[in-house]
Amino acid sequence: MAYGFSSSDHERGGPATHGTYETGAPRPNGGGLRGRGGRTAVALAVSSASALLATALPASNAAAAEDATAPRVDLKVLVIDDGGESVAAVTSELRSTGVPYSVLDLDAPNRPQINAAFLSDTVSGRPRAKYQGVVMPNEAPFGTSTAGAAEQAALVAYEQTFGIPQVDAYTWAHPGVGLDYTSEGGWSGTLDGTAAAVTTAGRSGPFAYLDGAVSFEDNSPSVPESYGYLARPREGFTSYVDAPVPGGEGRASLLGEYAHDGRRELVVTFAYNQHQRQFRLLARGIVEWLTQGVHLGQSRNYFAVHVDDVFASDARWDSERNCTPGDIDCGGGEESTTPDIRMTAADAQYAAQWQQSSGLTLDMVYNAGAGEEWKAEHGGTDALTTQLLADRAKYRWVNHTYTHPFLGCVQDVTVVPWQCSKDSAGNIRWVSRADISGQIRDNHDWGVTKGLSVDRAELVTGEHSGLKTLPQQPVDNPNLATALAENGVKWIASDNSRESQQRSVGSALTVPRYPMNVYYNTGTAAEMADEYNWIYTSQADGGSGICETNAASTCLDEPLDVESGYADHIVPQEARIALGHVFANDPRPHYVHQSNLAEGRILYPVLDRILGDYRDLFADSTPVVNLRHRDIGTELSRRTAWQQAIDNGRVTAYRIGTTVTVQAPSGVAIPVTVPEGTRKQLLLGTAAFGTAYAGKRSDWTSPELLQSAVTLRLPA
Repeated sequence: MAYGFSSSDHERGGPATHGTYETGAPRPNGGGLRGRGGRTAVALAVSSASALLATALPASNAAAAEDATAPRVDLKVLVIDDGGESVAAVTSELRSTGVPYSVLDLDAPNRPQINAAFLSDTVSGRPRAKYQGVVMPNEAPFGTSTAGAAEQAALVAYEQTFGIPQVDAYTWAHPGVGLDYTSEGGWSGTLDGTAAAVTTAGRSGPFAYLDGAVSFEDNSPSVPESYGYLARPREGFTSYVDAPVPGGEGRASLLGEYAHDGRRELVVTFAYNQHQRQFRLLARGIVEWLTQGVHLGQSRNYFAVHVDDVFASDARWDSERNCTPGDIDCGGGEESTTPDIRMTAADAQYAAQWQQSSGLTLDMVYNAGAGEEWKAEHGGTDALTTQLLADRAKYRWVNHTYTHPFLGCVQDVTVVPWQCSKDSAGNIRWVSRADISGQIRDNHDWGVTKGLSVDRAELVTGEHSGLKTLPQQPVDNPNLATALAENGVKWIASDNSRESQQRSVGSALTVPRYPMNVYYNTGTAAEMADEYNWIYTSQADGGSGICETNAASTCLDEPLDVESGYADHIVPQEARIALGHVFANDPRPHYVHQSNLAEGRILYPVLDRILGDYRDLFADSTPVVNLRHRDIGTELSRRTAWQQAIDNGRVTAYRIGTTVTVQAPSGVAIPVTVPEGTRKQLLLGTAAFGTAYAGKRSDWTSPELLQSAVTLRLPA
């Protein structure tokens, strides 16, 4: 009998109560610990372990051959939600990873009561635990009423019977969670900027993927971002993350495991939200501890950088007029007195050398026609193109159309902002299918003749044009999908700041990309700081005031120094934002422009900061994963199909002893994470499963020939 289950997305909307959003806008600190009273311990016997199945048995006989007394544990997590940020953060990590979960909202009217029947039952004579782990707001969230005490007792008995671990998402330090009170050599208060660390026990356990340092964010000196309790462990408590006691002696725990009464709790004594670095660093380990290293879903730390407009040139910011000549909002009819920004052969040589030393491959998103036009205007020779082609094998290459035209509606640039032009009947005029197709085809063919590793399935249009562009163009160019199909395009880039979710464009799928705040029209750090000041400074301080009218933006306290502001403010901020994506299991690429590799080469300080910080934080077992355009699209597509299968209750997954069985709809790839040494059951025999990452084995997988389910053999 198959038991499907679905998970609910209960991620909370609205502002984070601790820390800052990616825009850099500080949000006020909010909320503290929400406790609901006592707890009752009930001890029951623990079921016996099962024997390992002989590896030659076919998958269909796997469960039957297990020890008949071993329970079945469904690979699903129970989230008991009080509406707090900490539970929401853990829930978001479960969803991002692909772990099925069910949410019980404590404040929901007529919610189910937690009792033995809610938590377990019997399937074909075998005891079944419906959840492999439990996430709680704190150690005792049900209150002190008779009903609340009964729910607490039922949960305790369940965890004791089946060996189910529990995460206390955020609680205070006290003996009930295995800690001394903070008055006994501990401390409580704001943790902003605290230099915490993973302990020896943590590095040999669930946080082995980290090198040790866990620094708490301190993005605004005027806003408290994280409150917590540093406390000394009592008997049965093993600290995994600790920090020095301010004004005291030694170190004390911020996160650890409390083993007691036949149960295990992961106790977190600091507040956090899903965006903060300290949580993002620890999130993987929290999930691994909760699931005992066996769960559906997988997680990687991804980072890819697309460099747009390669071979072309980019217009330069005019610091006198505070606009970019050539843009329709840079009026007055005046021409720019400074040249456009374009890489040189020396810049190309530096890029190749930087790649080799950094270990990160750049994706060169190229406009061959724009390069040919530049060459024709400059005596018929181009040292940049010669150098890039000489190093062609060192990069990945992506089609960016031949001359980078706007491929949506025909723009009317006589008005600001521009509008879609219309014919005499009032219909929008669209760039034709033939023109779109020609731009795609000609650029691809040029790349093939030059020996570039270009894939016709990948495309980035100029300014992501052709796709809907709000507010002027609310729909895709109707000619776009046909042009994509006839050129074999399967993956077309979109702007993540406009469309964060993957969607279909005819037979193609979008690949959302993160824009980096390293502007296309700047070639030096001073130009970058000057334009940044214009955007993020109030009118009273000489800026545009955009930051005052845009709710997603925050004005600078004062303008940046144009000589030092880029290095001191912009570089660390952009690195922090990008690392937030990397830590969040987000494969979406970031994009910049060739101008950022030219002149002052201002992109490299940002990339060096990102990679340097990353390597300081993560162990060698957890490298940055650098995917190309099509592979990112495939990853996003698989995740969508997987999440739909979970949400529709069409996934069956459970563990009996050392055997894991997973069944999903045909054609849906299954992500699984398991310990080293796990093997996959074949029709005859077994094979090593997955690829190594962060101390585990994980992969997308499917049933083998003549099998209806994936069966994995865990190490004994």
